[in-house]
Amino acid sequence: MKKSRFNEAQIIGVLREQEAGSPTAEVCRRHGISEQTFYRWKAKYSGMSVSDAQKLKTLEDESTSKLS
Repeated sequence: MKKSRFNEAQIIGVLREQEAGSPTAEVCRRHGISEQTFYRWKAKYSGMSVSDAQKLKTLEDESTSKLS
């Protein structure tokens, strides 16, 4: 799987920027992401804090390393 250019804190920052009232298309253009990527992030990280997202990433990394 391709590594993201954005870390969890940056992703949550982008989502909060849109929640604050900026149009989705404008936020995506400003950060150089597609709307599909934005909505995928929103489905995964919506309502999370940065620490929650880091815990999720840690758990995902552990589960993939156990499968290898």
